Amino acid sequence: MIKVGIVGSAGYTGGELLRVLIYHPEVEIVFANSASNAGNKLYEVHNDLFGDTELTFSSDFHSDIDVLFLCVGHGDARKFLEANPVAAAVKIIDLSQDYRLRANTMYQGQPFVYGLPELNKEAIRSAQYIANPGCFATNIQLALLPLASKGLLPDQIHVNATTGSTGAGQKPGATTHFSWRNNNLSAYKSFEHQHLQEISESLDQLQNGFLPASGDSLLARAAEKINFVPQRGDFTRGIFSAIYVDSNLTEEQAYELYQAYYATHPFTHVSRSNIDLKQVVNTNKSIIHLEKHGNKLLILNATDNLLKGASGQAVQNMNLMFGLNERTGLNLKSVGF
Repeated sequence: MIKVGIVGSAGYTGGELLRVLIYHPEVEIVFANSASNAGNKLYEVHNDLFGDTELTFSSDFHSDIDVLFLCVGHGDARKFLEANPVAAAVKIIDLSQDYRLRANTMYQGQPFVYGLPELNKEAIRSAQYIANPGCFATNIQLALLPLASKGLLPDQIHVNATTGSTGAGQKPGATTHFSWRNNNLSAYKSFEHQHLQEISESLDQLQNGFLPASGDSLLARAAEKINFVPQRGDFTRGIFSAIYVDSNLTEEQAYELYQAYYATHPFTHVSRSNIDLKQVVNTNKSIIHLEKHGNKLLILNATDNLLKGASGQAVQNMNLMFGLNERTGLNLKSVGF
């Protein structure tokens, strides 16, 4: 059994990780760390787990585990590891953004590998440390990686993507309050969302030279190529993106490219029928649909921001790191209705 420790287990991503790992056939949860909830049953915070487990939250942290998941806020993962050194034998999967970018990957002399299996599967298998991708970043990259793999990304990419309220985290805020979010829609961080940085580095990894070599900052250089307008939707979970690029591919050529690229990736699917968000909510799937309109290639993608965009992908990475089938523990059904 893989011995697992989780830090930050009371939040949305921590809760989702617990839901998956409790039923993972190869996992033993050694501790679920939450200082503010120490001694409470998991189901007293994540009440959907009532009847599934009698585990309690703990304030303990130790290295007598095989893998540590960090489900803490951005900036807090690096602080935690600086204050709590982890034994060299312990694998780490960080769900924050602290180690995702090329300039900030090192810990204890080893790099964090960017944990997008559809991009870095072989590197993930042999990695000691994984930087789990962001939710928007996962969705948008999966929509664009096949084009990048053939050097077919144009200079301008147009992205409109809408996310559910869980993408903002568990701490209440003005834009997550039910009475504001319900029956409402808004844009935020237009052309300057932080996930542009990791998206641009991954695309540049496949299509060398995609990312401008010079500029004021990585974010500014990424924004020169990717016109990204994020939106807040009036639903709790999921991301739906509509992306278009200039392309000389026919629609059939585009489908052949995408199907070939994802042939060995069990969670990313290419649908010739139009897609909707409910197909992926509560699953680790990403479903892509393509359409050609004149010289424009339209790419639609749907993912669950808490699973494929966070905790499900973290478990997928764990499976790869420990030599398991990457689907283990992740055969989840969508909500449907």
